[in-house]
Amino acid sequence: MIAGVRPPQGRFTRFAAIDWSGAKGSRHKGIALATCTAGSAAPMLVPPPDRAWSRTAILDWLVAHAGEPMLVGFDFSFSAPFVERGAHLPGEPPTRDARALWAFVDRASDDADLGAATFLEARRGRHFYLGAADGPKADFLHWRACERATDGTRKPSTVYDAIGAAQVAKASFAGMRLLHHLADRAAVWPFDRVPDAGLVVVEIYTAIAARASGMRKGRSKIRDAAALDAALAAFGTTPHAALARYDDHSTDAILTAAWLRANAADPRLWAPPGMTDAIAQTEGWTFGVR
Repeated sequence: MIAGVRPPQGRFTRFAAIDWSGAKGSRHKGIALATCTAGSAAPMLVPPPDRAWSRTAILDWLVAHAGEPMLVGFDFSFSAPFVERGAHLPGEPPTRDARALWAFVDRASDDADLGAATFLEARRGRHFYLGAADGPKADFLHWRACERATDGTRKPSTVYDAIGAAQVAKASFAGMRLLHHLADRAAVWPFDRVPDAGLVVVEIYTAIAARASGMRKGRSKIRDAAALDAALAAFGTTPHAALARYDDHSTDAILTAAWLRANAADPRLWAPPGMTDAIAQTEGWTFGVR
């Protein structure tokens, strides 16, 4: 077990899940934030300060709530593979751990609103696959330890794959910029020890919450009130307040916030057996993967 990564029972009294976006621009319909408190009440969406959330506004929200005993889950990869090749981005200036990678990505990106699309585009064909012109896609497929941990198979997408509906690259590198700017104002698991007080950020995978609610693989998107209530019930959650629109981003955030609340006290999720100190510092881990 890695010392200091597991919080005591009852450490968190509020829970939040953020469906994230790496899209270009400064306002993103793909970002949704849902929160809930301890108990059984359904999570509720937090309205954006403008017509849609920006990544910067999410950062501001985190900073404003940094003193609260809250567990926050983000749906992006917090780091790139390191263990497999001994580097996050071989041939680039070395980054010894995930925090160094975050700083490098931020220095090398000038996109609006903490975006990182140009970071990937400048390195296409070397590190990132953005289309057939970059060569065989198989040459870019490298995975983190947590992405292979559940059943020995590999996920279909990695942070180096920046094309297609399943790609996580743009969102993840934009998210790394946010984590860099969050700096020491909140703990980020598993890179930091879990402090006795304050907000803690973890990486989540919304499909884990969907599977845990009983939804079948390949059918993890909720687009109506009845389906959302049925999924929430699996976590002992009461019916939700009606939404103006049932889009994937909103329902993913609501369901995953409920899942976080239901699982935050599970010690197995805070100290998965495959997560060594070296992996924790260089690659991180997805909360919920054992």
